[in-house]
Amino acid sequence: MHPDEADTDEDLVRRLLRGQFPHWADLPVRRLESGGTVNAIYRVGTGLTVRLPLTAGGAGTLHREAFWLPRLAPLVPVPVPEVVGRGEPAEGYPWEWAVHRWIDGEVLVEGRVDAPGQLARDLAAFVTALREVATDGGPPAHRGDPLAAADAETRAAIKELRHTDEPFDAEAALAAWEEALAAPAWPGRPRWIHSDLMPSNLLGAGGRLAAVIDFGTAGLGDPAVDLIPAWNLLPSAARQVFRDGVDTDEATWVRGRGWALSMAVIQLPYYRNTNPVISANARHVIRQVLGG
Repeated sequence: MHPDEADTDEDLVRRLLRGQFPHWADLPVRRLESGGTVNAIYRVGTGLTVRLPLTAGGAGTLHREAFWLPRLAPLVPVPVPEVVGRGEPAEGYPWEWAVHRWIDGEVLVEGRVDAPGQLARDLAAFVTALREVATDGGPPAHRGDPLAAADAETRAAIKELRHTDEPFDAEAALAAWEEALAAPAWPGRPRWIHSDLMPSNLLGAGGRLAAVIDFGTAGLGDPAVDLIPAWNLLPSAARQVFRDGVDTDEATWVRGRGWALSMAVIQLPYYRNTNPVISANARHVIRQVLGG
């Protein structure tokens, strides 16, 4: 997916565990299929996962997760990852890595949502609870800046998509993007946000939200960013349920739609030939945003 991506495999994980966490070294290891773009994920035994960052940038998020996840976990209504080990570079692997406790659940996928109304309420409860966490000492979130900070990259991606075979209405995308940019900025203090509530970072079970994972981008910013599941996951019939649950104003809702569109048009040209999960979701978001 990335030009500077590290090579990983199950044998590497076994060697890393043997050298640094020998009490886990004899557990079975298998790579998990994932649409994630930051980590290669391996299941270890039945109770653990090893997460190997794919790039140096991904490795830089490990400290943030290790520090903040224990502090956020008791304040949100669903499980979040628990870091149980932090590894050092070794065996030819160049960066720090992490061991997490396994969380039961299935990765959610757009278009395959059971009980969408209940899921919308669960997502709203998570977003609201995270938003209310005290902000003292919180780091700036990835995508924590105003929406306009993404303008140049978003316009460049729309221009790039014009020259592909994607069924893509560039003029409609630009109009939707400019509408989002015109919305009033967030007038309050920055709030805690996850800032990457993609379906691949959400686990479900029995029609409910079972967990939220991958907090490497979390921090303080405009709460509009965490409205993106309205377009990247929830069917249109459940969108109002989610909006009612997060009790958001019109300007924030419009900025949230702008963030969903921006992320999608940036992801699509980058991942369209390397990550079918992310590119399929990007196409879905573009259809949802431009279709209303």
